[in-house]
Amino acid sequence: MNSSTFKILFFLLPLILFSQKREIPIDTIVYTSHSTTIKGQTINYIAETGTQPVWNKDGKPIATLFYTYYKRKNVKNRSNRPLIFSFNGGPGSASVWMHMAYTGPRILKIDNEGYPVQPYGFKSNPYSILDVADIVFINPVNTGYSRILIDKDGKKENRETFFGINEDIAYLSEWLNTFTSRKNRWESPKYLIGESYGGTRVMGLSLALQNKQWMYLNGVILVSPADYKVITVGGPVSSALNLPYYTATAWYHKKLEDELQNKDLREILPLSENFTINKLIPAIAKGGFITSEEKKDIAKKMSYFSGLSEESIIQNNLDVPNNFFWKELLRNEGKNIGRLDSRYLGIDKKEVGVRPDYSAELTSWLHSFTPAINHYIKKELKFTTDIKYNMFGPVRPWNNDNDNTRDNLRQAMAQNPYLKVLFQSGYYDGATTYFNAKYTMWQIDPSGKMKDRFYFKGYRSGHMMYLRAEDLIKSNEDIREFILKTSYPKKSAKY
Repeated sequence: MNSSTFKILFFLLPLILFSQKREIPIDTIVYTSHSTTIKGQTINYIAETGTQPVWNKDGKPIATLFYTYYKRKNVKNRSNRPLIFSFNGGPGSASVWMHMAYTGPRILKIDNEGYPVQPYGFKSNPYSILDVADIVFINPVNTGYSRILIDKDGKKENRETFFGINEDIAYLSEWLNTFTSRKNRWESPKYLIGESYGGTRVMGLSLALQNKQWMYLNGVILVSPADYKVITVGGPVSSALNLPYYTATAWYHKKLEDELQNKDLREILPLSENFTINKLIPAIAKGGFITSEEKKDIAKKMSYFSGLSEESIIQNNLDVPNNFFWKELLRNEGKNIGRLDSRYLGIDKKEVGVRPDYSAELTSWLHSFTPAINHYIKKELKFTTDIKYNMFGPVRPWNNDNDNTRDNLRQAMAQNPYLKVLFQSGYYDGATTYFNAKYTMWQIDPSGKMKDRFYFKGYRSGHMMYLRAEDLIKSNEDIREFILKTSYPKKSAKY
């Protein structure tokens, strides 16, 4: 290199460095072709990985959402091909969990129970539903690579535009309309799948898509759904609904009396459920005016179904919080149990206390998911950016006001005779418990006139039931059957 060339580079380098910004493209796509084997059949597919804007009412881009769209090749008539929009929860969670461990064509390298295995990585998913449906994994604002945009004046849209139950539903329904038009998928049978808070999201989206975007769905799939009408309200119902989860967890850790422990899990859960509905809810509702005799009788039965001592139950006035249960059940063994999956164990600094120091299951999952998604997007999907992939993004404060999502789903079903709903829950999930999901299902349509359009499936695992190999197979097959059964009904949409 001669001296003149060196001088030019010396003066240009600062300009190059200062001209670079760490930002995500507003509107872009990277196409890659792939092949996998699902249920013994070779499936060739295209992955579209990119960003699509969120516009305001004046047509100005105010945010951009990162997504991955898997589309099977060699489909003769795309209008007959079901399309699934997939969301995770949080709120503030990236669309990584179901993408990299459940329905997508690639899944984590983990052991059969879901624990991390080094070296980290991913492998083909032989149980993916890509054989029967195309899938779009969508990251709401501030999750994954999705971001609020900065305009030419250096200003951003107000956070309040995005971060709330109804705000989230409003901008996502518009985004889905644009996506469907861009990909020419209006004729396809359409489905929403949402996990955890994503359940709240897709219940609300079901009606917003129909009434504001004129987009009608064939199905909604709720994976470990969060129903804020129960979870955040508290009271006798919210408290009592936890007991069947306690029963399942105590059974797993062999803490029940032999009469229950020697039976199969699915034999004993109906007993705990029946006691919860018919005895425990009325007892807690009586509060401090319950008789001492009834309180002792209820505590004894709760102990029988939970593995906790009668003393600790009475000390909690029959209202046993989940966090206390996670700390108490294995306290004498020096362990606590995971919030989202009580098969996972943690170690606290002190055995005393009323809640674990950390979430044993979530730290385990982040251990394996984070390197896998970052490596996968860049290596296989060929999407590169210096923006950080937010496993959990900054979305707080979150506006929970006017949550009518449960009734939104009911109304969407009433207006659309084709619309059916599948619930999937893990028995060992202590955050959005399986019995809470059942209760939500019962409450959506109090009239009972649509109850034959609801389906519930339970699994011997936790919040992410698909991390357990046996349940990965079963839960994907349940979705596959649901899609095949609902994608093209043989009768007209009428009552």
